[in-house]
Amino acid sequence: MAQVLSLHVFFSAERHKVGPSKPLKRIHNPKTSLSTHRKGPQSPMRKTQKLNLQVSPHRAVSAVRLMRIEMGGAFADLLNEKGKGSGDNEMGYVERTLGFRTKNLDDRDLRLVTDIVGGTIRWRRYLDYLIGSLCHDDKAFRSMEPLLLQILRIGFYEILKLDMPSYAVVDENVRLAKVSLRPGAGNMVNGILRRLVLLKESNSLPLPKLEGDDRAQARALAILYSHPVEIEPMRCLWISVKTQGASSTYRTEIQVSFCMLLDIYVLNLLDGKALDEAFRAKKKAIKLMMWNNDDPSFSLRANSGKGVTRADLVMQFNMLKVPHEVSLHLDHFVRVKTGLQSIIQAGLLKQGLCAVQDESAGLIVSVVNPQPGDSIVDCCAAPGGKTLYMASQMHGQGMLYAIDINKGRLRILKETAKLHQVDGVITTIPSDLRTFAESCQLKSDKVLLDAPCSGLGVLSKRADLRWNRRLEDLEELKKLQEELLDAASILVKPGGVLVYSTCSIDPEENEERVDAFLLRHPEFRIDPVDRYVPPGFVTKRGFYSSDPVKHSMDGAFAARLIRTL
Repeated sequence: MAQVLSLHVFFSAERHKVGPSKPLKRIHNPKTSLSTHRKGPQSPMRKTQKLNLQVSPHRAVSAVRLMRIEMGGAFADLLNEKGKGSGDNEMGYVERTLGFRTKNLDDRDLRLVTDIVGGTIRWRRYLDYLIGSLCHDDKAFRSMEPLLLQILRIGFYEILKLDMPSYAVVDENVRLAKVSLRPGAGNMVNGILRRLVLLKESNSLPLPKLEGDDRAQARALAILYSHPVEIEPMRCLWISVKTQGASSTYRTEIQVSFCMLLDIYVLNLLDGKALDEAFRAKKKAIKLMMWNNDDPSFSLRANSGKGVTRADLVMQFNMLKVPHEVSLHLDHFVRVKTGLQSIIQAGLLKQGLCAVQDESAGLIVSVVNPQPGDSIVDCCAAPGGKTLYMASQMHGQGMLYAIDINKGRLRILKETAKLHQVDGVITTIPSDLRTFAESCQLKSDKVLLDAPCSGLGVLSKRADLRWNRRLEDLEELKKLQEELLDAASILVKPGGVLVYSTCSIDPEENEERVDAFLLRHPEFRIDPVDRYVPPGFVTKRGFYSSDPVKHSMDGAFAARLIRTL
């Protein structure tokens, strides 16, 4: 964990290992080039030098960062970890990729880069549909140069979602295309963006219509709300409906994905009640997609390890004039919708006074219920947010073993623990959990396995995660989750507690993994979490579950299991 608990999407080739961030990582191919594959004659350097200072710096940085993210060479960083200083790094990428520098980024430019990059990634499917429609040639769209496509996406996003002045958006994106590519590319951007402006002003955008069968409507919704259309790797919601027949009860399962109702598997004709359930499911799925596309809010946790209270944090935010509201569920947490950069630049995180941590993650720590004197194992500890929070609850008494396969991230976690003054109870152990459990005799009171997962509950913050999922990834994840659960169970002493958690809302990664584990390990039983979290987060089976639509926070899951033997 760095000085700021940044919400990153990391890409790694270590797909079969337990990585430091919880969602499964995408393979990063180091051979992938960031070349813009320019066609035609290059602009003379003299001309480039003449024009480059006129190029909008936030647009140049955004275009290059979007290229790096899409090609696997970067992550979507919604928290600017280094504040003002990161502008130099971004401009260095622009110079290496485009061959020129623009004027330096100021604070407003940095905020725009964050808004444009995150928003463009979220709305990519919607934007690409419109770009393809205005190209009038599907082949031209599919063969478009990477940089040219990013420039068009930025222009479309600024016009449609940020409501920037159309003339400025057209002019500056045309200039970027001409300088970084060639005059012909600028002419193409000019023509397409001007057509977009006319269509928007006449309220006649070529959007798909919600008509036809369920599959056709689902695809239209997937475009309108910019989510993947594949149902298998992206399902997020299951609804079970019991319908009464003439002589028996039939069970109908309706599968709802992010793009909504791609298929309805019906074992019997749906009655009115089942159709009502399906309609409600559709409305909820749309609300979930809207939540994922909205600008995220962030929560900050006051570091009680340093004696900082939530009241202290609120006083600091008032001095910085940062709008905020206190958490309704956790005593140490404060929510902010805007002003996070002001908090970072004021040094509150670098001083260890607070940490960025979603309330959904804080409630998982509540399920663990760390107490002074406990012996606790955090099995996949990096980047360390839950580790530090648990340590702060132990008040310097007991021992917390932080295990992770990534030595570098554990080293950062250890440094941050010193900054937060909770290092006295933390011991870091660089190891694959499966190997460690086989060879170690350690038995602890409480074991937390915050497992690598799809991250389907955190799509509002991890903007590009929705585009990086394949069915093979999730099948591999389920296998890994079961292996890690088996290993974590070895570390629990009789009468001890095992907490299995994810930042996913997919039952296959949550309830189904717990059920499979209990079949393999009858020595464990479910311990209902109603004593540890508010009633609204407790499922019928006694698990913890946070719902983005219902609770206005990240989606997460936790099961508390007790070892009886």
